[in-house]
Amino acid sequence: MTFKILTVCTGNICRSPSAEVILRDRLAAAGLDRLVQVDSAGTADYHIGEPPSDPALRMAALRGYDLRPLCARQVAGSDFADFDLILAMDRGHLGRLAALQPAGSKARLHLFLEVLPEAGPDLPDPYYGSDRDYETMLDLIEAAVPGWIARLQEHFLTKA
Repeated sequence: MTFKILTVCTGNICRSPSAEVILRDRLAAAGLDRLVQVDSAGTADYHIGEPPSDPALRMAALRGYDLRPLCARQVAGSDFADFDLILAMDRGHLGRLAALQPAGSKARLHLFLEVLPEAGPDLPDPYYGSDRDYETMLDLIEAAVPGWIARLQEHFLTKA
C-alpha cells in the first residue's frame, strides 16, 4: 500500500510544487519512492492549470530539480480521503485545510516546517520577491525534507 503526501500552498506555483519535487527526489534517494507518492495543490484557484512560476522553475533547475511537468491545481474535498498526510506551507493554509477537512477523513494535517522548529512555523512565500527569496524557500524545503523522511520511516511507514 502506498502512503500518499500532499503539499499545499496558496496557488500551487511556488512552495508546494517545489516541496513536492524535492520530497519526491529525496524519497527516491532513500529508496522509499515505491512506498510514498507525493502531489501538491493550492488553497486558492488563482493558477489552476498553470505551470510553476518562472522563478520557481529557474531556481529549482539550478539545483537539479525539474518542476516543468507540474501543473497547478486546487485542493479538492477528495484529497482528504485520498492522502494520508497533508503538509501546509504556513499557518494560514493549515487553517483553511482544517476548515475544509471533512469529519472522519484519514488525512493528517501538519505544517511543513514543524520538523525544522528553528525556522519558525511558516515557509515564506517568495512569489512577489527576488531570486534570493526563492533560494531561501528552497534552502528551507531542503532542510526540512530529511525530517519528514525520518518521521515517515519512524511513524508512518512502519504501520503498513
